[in-house]
Amino acid sequence: MAFGFRVGVPGMSVRVSTRGVRTSVGPRAARISVGSGGTRVSSGLGPFYASSSLSGSQRRTSTRRTTGSRPVTPSAAQLERARRQAERAQQDAERDAAIAQLRELRRRTTSVHLQSFPAAHPPAIPGLPQLGMPWALAEAQAFHLRGVGWLARGDRAAAKHCAEQDAARYLAEETARLHAVHERMRMEAGQWWRALLANDEETVCEAVNTAFSDNPAAGCAVGMDGAVLSVVMRAQDLDAMPAQTAGLTPSGRPTLKNLTKRDRVLWWLTSMGSNIVATLMEGFATAPNITGIDLAVLTRLPDTQRLGFVAYGRWSRQSIESTSWREPEDALRFLDIGQDVACSVTTTASGTFSSTIKPLDATRVPGLQELLDHAQDEPDDRESAASLAGLDRTLGAGITPDDRTTVDDPYRIKPFAEWKHGAAPQPPPASAPVTPAASATELVPGQNLVLPDDALHGLGIAFRFAGADADLSLFLLGDNGRVTADEDFVFYNQPSTTDGAARLAEKQQEGPHTVERATIHLSVLPERVRRVAIAINMDVDTGLTCGSLSYAVWDMECVTGTAWTFRPPADPSIRAMVIAELYRHAIEGRSVWKLRALGQGWAEGLDGLARAHGIDVE
Repeated sequence: MAFGFRVGVPGMSVRVSTRGVRTSVGPRAARISVGSGGTRVSSGLGPFYASSSLSGSQRRTSTRRTTGSRPVTPSAAQLERARRQAERAQQDAERDAAIAQLRELRRRTTSVHLQSFPAAHPPAIPGLPQLGMPWALAEAQAFHLRGVGWLARGDRAAAKHCAEQDAARYLAEETARLHAVHERMRMEAGQWWRALLANDEETVCEAVNTAFSDNPAAGCAVGMDGAVLSVVMRAQDLDAMPAQTAGLTPSGRPTLKNLTKRDRVLWWLTSMGSNIVATLMEGFATAPNITGIDLAVLTRLPDTQRLGFVAYGRWSRQSIESTSWREPEDALRFLDIGQDVACSVTTTASGTFSSTIKPLDATRVPGLQELLDHAQDEPDDRESAASLAGLDRTLGAGITPDDRTTVDDPYRIKPFAEWKHGAAPQPPPASAPVTPAASATELVPGQNLVLPDDALHGLGIAFRFAGADADLSLFLLGDNGRVTADEDFVFYNQPSTTDGAARLAEKQQEGPHTVERATIHLSVLPERVRRVAIAINMDVDTGLTCGSLSYAVWDMECVTGTAWTFRPPADPSIRAMVIAELYRHAIEGRSVWKLRALGQGWAEGLDGLARAHGIDVE
């Protein structure tokens, strides 16, 4: 059965139901229907009806395959279409990137004059560093306690007393010296500022050239005539300008189009004008009392590939500062606001700019021809090319502020040792830092290994460090891990055992690193020594930790050249550590020595290190 709504006229009806659209012919009481639901006989009165199918179940035929779907291999035509689409997408992406790059290049080269240049002001002298008695006392104690053992209480007390006496004088003399430096800089700054305001030629040219050093178009101030500054500028060559620009197709799509000769010259002229205006702005901002700038522009001419002047003139401060510079096109106003302005790009009778660049007559301006004679460039002449390169360097091409000579700190504090001895210490020799042999085995914390038999005849130890002062020490230990005699503690105040089996050498400076060395003869050590702890400690009076060491490397080498190296951790929580240890060991009844890398430390510094190895510290 099916339910539907009937809209009919006598003898015929059209019905739309959930089963489709049907038409019926026949009296209301009995009709034969033909439609999407098959052939039916219906009966009933009123707008609603009931019907049944004459054909029974409906049989449908489908052209679809009843088996599972299988992958379809694209045809050659489809592959070709996909390839062409990918190529077009790649070309569109490259075109869009080139368009964006050209637009940015045009904006950058024609908008140099839109930046602002702050006016010069009197130099600001940096304030004095704040020195105090705690600092001076720490410096003095570090000097006087150097080489005095932690356990030598009397010597340490005497050293601290000397430090207290020196600290007050050191502080007073350094403070007075720094005040004198500050006063001298203040006077020199005042003299420089007055010379700049007085338009002193050397002062003005130096200040302006420093300001010009980071400009995209190299400029150089070459002299003064009263209150007028003379400047030579090196503009970009026309041949270096792009040959294309961004454009639109007739349908409005972005594209690249070739520049006409006139459009290319116009871009070059606008770029040159932008750099001219920016150079004038910066010159007036740097030298407050100059009233005008004579500027000449030099470039390589496209026809002859020789250097020539393409623009010159005089521009007053008032003409530059009173002009509104808001758009890139405003750069071309340099042609109208100057005095005696000459340009190699002329205006035609129709009011447009010419498409050619011709050199200007340099003999009309005194001094230009002489400069040009020393800057002639022949493309195949290396000597002339070198002259051009020299001119570029003279005008500041490629020189950035980072290339300037670094100025020493005027407030350099004289180290206590230098003050104490009354003369500057000799700088260490400029030699490369000593590095372990290429065959050295690099150890990690906890790693241990058996030493070769050659190690019995002598081991050389070196501790290289930088960033803070540290001391190397050796503990000759028994089975209980503690020293059995005073001579078993080898440190700066007792640098050798009585038998010479363990010995410390004096510290040396090797390049940027300090090196302290030691030698150990395992075969000479008495039988009671079962273990040798190799340790370092920071100077306790400075309060520094092992984290203050910017460089720390421990090396050990046999007399035969076998070597090991270890980088102890720069732990900021400890002030002393055992870097490594040598210890006796038995392998199959044979006695050997082994090496273990440690890097374990004590926050208490030398006190904790000494107590841990059986030394009483009062």
